[in-house]
Amino acid sequence: MAWRNCCAYSLFMRKLLFALALLAAVPLRSWAWGVEGHRAIGSIAEQYLSRKARREVEALLGTQSLAMVSTLPDEMRYLPAYKNTGPWHYVNTPLGLGHNQYCAVMKAQPEANAYNVLLAKLKEVRNPALPQAQRAEALIFIVHLVGDVHQPLHTGRAEDQGGNKIKMTYRGKETNLHSLWDSGLLDYQGLTYTEMGDRYVPIPEHYVHQWQAAKPEEWLWESYTIATQLYAEAAENPDPDYRYYPAHADTMKMRIQQAGIRLAGVLNEAFKDFELPKTNAHAISQKPAAFR
Repeated sequence: MAWRNCCAYSLFMRKLLFALALLAAVPLRSWAWGVEGHRAIGSIAEQYLSRKARREVEALLGTQSLAMVSTLPDEMRYLPAYKNTGPWHYVNTPLGLGHNQYCAVMKAQPEANAYNVLLAKLKEVRNPALPQAQRAEALIFIVHLVGDVHQPLHTGRAEDQGGNKIKMTYRGKETNLHSLWDSGLLDYQGLTYTEMGDRYVPIPEHYVHQWQAAKPEEWLWESYTIATQLYAEAAENPDPDYRYYPAHADTMKMRIQQAGIRLAGVLNEAFKDFELPKTNAHAISQKPAAFR
């Protein structure tokens, strides 16, 4: 059974990466945090993984890092098998809700969304009885969705598609509120994901503990409160000047830091009861044979 699971997992990863390679020449829409932002989140998380979590991540992803798989779900939605996963990337709620009301409305949504899919994938990845391929897929989505829910506009209103329909002009270019926060501000910052991964850490230990103690519904509430402010600003001034970036740079940085720290936290928690190998002192750094 273990051999079959390994083969199925290897086949899944190879098919997935091959299919995505075919899409490489196709211009794809930019999604939450863009490539650099998502990969920065994965890079930060990798630096805060426990030994058990690191070993399980390597066992599931082989040679692929958290940073490199972080953008796959955005690309996977173009594959037939994942064509219905678009709603998994956000949670739409009306503005003007208090904390308890927001959490109740968000949790009561019957359709698949970023919140309930994230919880479902966390259950899958921590279940060693499931096939490796299924757990690897779950891990890939966890990495991505933790990033998505920390992008404020992924908790925006349904009627304007999370700010996509709110037209803006920034630094002489036409854009919209959602795109500005997906990648526009990060592009203006001009850092690669490796540079962000280096510059955004280390993070003070008390922040690490505080951020990891918060539950996923609190992550979304934080994004929702920021989105509420961003909507108000865009309504007042749809054509902000150069001061918009410095006014929001710290918030953008903190959301990426929080996403990375919390991603590490949920993976450390998911794998805390897994056993480290006792016979091979170097097993933690070994890759599955199919990926060597």
